[in-house]
Amino acid sequence: MEQLTNNEQGKRTVFRFRFSPLLLTVMIVGLALCAACIGLTSWQLADFIRTDLTSVYDWLKFFLLYFVAGFLAVLIVSMLVKSQYILTDKELILQFGFVKSKYEIKKIFSARVFKKSNKLTVYFDDFKTKYMVIVVREDWYDEFVKELGSRNERIEFDYVSAEEEEEWKNNKKKK
Repeated sequence: MEQLTNNEQGKRTVFRFRFSPLLLTVMIVGLALCAACIGLTSWQLADFIRTDLTSVYDWLKFFLLYFVAGFLAVLIVSMLVKSQYILTDKELILQFGFVKSKYEIKKIFSARVFKKSNKLTVYFDDFKTKYMVIVVREDWYDEFVKELGSRNERIEFDYVSAEEEEEWKNNKKKK
């Protein structure tokens, strides 16, 4: 399967993050804006070099514009290239570009697949107040849960039908 990268000595499984079309569009627009910022700043720098080179404020402005545009471009590209869930023997790691969030597998209480909204949710407590929605391809939900369960057998797993999900939403609205 393309989502899995298994490393036998550490039992490490990788699931690629699934971006929504809207988020992909926003990221591509962000990259285009970074390129436009770099182009405009370069044009202004060329004009500045022909006139007055003594202004410290202008040099600082150009440095900051290049730095911010470059940093955002690198951040967006890293998010597109390296966004994934990594399951190790002891941790569930969400890697979103440079940013990593680690969750202990022993603290995971249950996992649920909501059929109507088509979401996989991992809960960290019995009251279902601390949770994380896992954003991978829908056909990987079962494999993700199997891998999670193989690392901690006490994790409960269930499917919530569309009717049950609708009933829960109605109960929450009434409260």
